[in-house]
Amino acid sequence: MRFSVNIPNFGDFADARTVARVATAAEQAGWDGLFIWDHVVHSKKQRAGQAFGDPWMLLTAAALATSRIKLGPLVTPVARRRPEQLARQVATLDAMSGGRVIFGAGLGGPIEDEFGSFGDETDPKVLAERLDEGLDLLAQYWSGETVNHQGRHYRADEVALLPATVQQPRPPVWIAGYWPRKAPMRRAARWDGAVPLFLHANHGVAPPIEELRELIGYLRELRGEEAAGTPYDVIVGGVTDPADHRGVIEPLAEAGATWWDERQLIRGDDFYRLDPVLRRIEQGPPTL
Repeated sequence: MRFSVNIPNFGDFADARTVARVATAAEQAGWDGLFIWDHVVHSKKQRAGQAFGDPWMLLTAAALATSRIKLGPLVTPVARRRPEQLARQVATLDAMSGGRVIFGAGLGGPIEDEFGSFGDETDPKVLAERLDEGLDLLAQYWSGETVNHQGRHYRADEVALLPATVQQPRPPVWIAGYWPRKAPMRRAARWDGAVPLFLHANHGVAPPIEELRELIGYLRELRGEEAAGTPYDVIVGGVTDPADHRGVIEPLAEAGATWWDERQLIRGDDFYRLDPVLRRIEQGPPTL
């Protein structure tokens, strides 16, 4: 199992210099990754008056400050971005970091705030269509090959976006969604990893073991025997106490989780403040 730190792109972490400091501390303390949210307003009511940073600028700062840890968004709502622009942002970050990008993608939300506020589509089915079509286009763009595409939502006529990503055939793609909703996990099974939240264990709370086992069984069934030897990641997370973390993490690892993503609880303001996050980072990742 590998260990990452998860921070929002608002509050103290809207500042790229602060994110660079967090990334440096995480690398020095032995963490394996740093993942950043991708929101423009999140919940307008809850985040009123808060500053937001562009996640790609924040990730750039983190890449320039480090040399080892994995970096990426958890998660980018592909339907809110133009695939060709997103492809360039990911490829540029992958080159700058020396091939350390993991691309986390999902539907995005809250939909009414993040999409509806700007006059964008708010039908989840249409957003899901754009997500799937956009992901397929991204994979083609990252190859550096000439792309021709005539889809329901996007079009590409004889375009080759260079340079290709450092990681080939592409950076790992992780897909987020709520379990036991099966549609996002069917999507996740087609890519390189699943980042589930659970209806009974939201962000910052470790999932129930039985629910995780059920999900991993479902993913294995979808991926089939041919994919059994192919690396595949399942990312879970929450809050750990450095003095007593094995009881939380070891059962998750035994069930098949491959990453533990350290996340603050979404209540109060600790999760978007530097000091409490930095204290936990400097204590180091869990050990098994």
